[in-house]
Amino acid sequence: MRAAALHRSAERAAHGFTLVEVLVALFIMAILAGLAWRGIDALVRARDGSQALIERTLRLNTVLTQWEQDLAALHESPAVPPLSFDGRTLRLTRVADGGVRLVAWALHDGAWQRWAGPVTTRVAALQEGWLASQQLQGAEAAQLRVLEGVDSWQVYFYRGNAWTNAQSSGDKIAPPLPVAPAAPASSASGPASGPPPAAVPDREQLPGAVRLLLTIGGRSLTRDIALGPQMP
Repeated sequence: MRAAALHRSAERAAHGFTLVEVLVALFIMAILAGLAWRGIDALVRARDGSQALIERTLRLNTVLTQWEQDLAALHESPAVPPLSFDGRTLRLTRVADGGVRLVAWALHDGAWQRWAGPVTTRVAALQEGWLASQQLQGAEAAQLRVLEGVDSWQVYFYRGNAWTNAQSSGDKIAPPLPVAPAAPASSASGPASGPPPAAVPDREQLPGAVRLLLTIGGRSLTRDIALGPQMP
């Protein structure tokens, strides 16, 4: 009997595997390959997601650094407001290498954009840049899409020991008294000649700090920036 069993085993080995055994083996291998592929795909997706998150975080930090640098370099001038927000665009004048430039931050089509005017030392050019910033449509060549995926944004000013809407009016700075031009020596006894002195318009005091509120992908990000002493 033992000899008969050994004979059947040898006979089976000689004939190889049956078709059913081969199909079962292939089915098991297919399942294992599918599980392995799903594991590899999950690892790749996790790596790509982590890389995208890191890049987005670095981009956000870079943009916020530029935002802070613009506010830190504010320049007060009687020609144009040094800082203003109309609900859509924040405009500011800042010190730059070789002069002063106008910068505008705005949200267009889900992208936070920054526009910077040319550096100038002339009051007329600065006023022209202010007017140009009020006509920006978001597609100008000088507009940089610094951050994508922004849902909304809001700006608050710290005034009177409280955070207030940046669009509300602040405290006025009393304008200096106009100085009349000196009269020539030959007409000292008569009325002064020349045009009357121009009045300096009222200006609002700069806030003590600026709060930025960004909504990105349904999440809110808040950044407060204190404003130091400004250059006259």
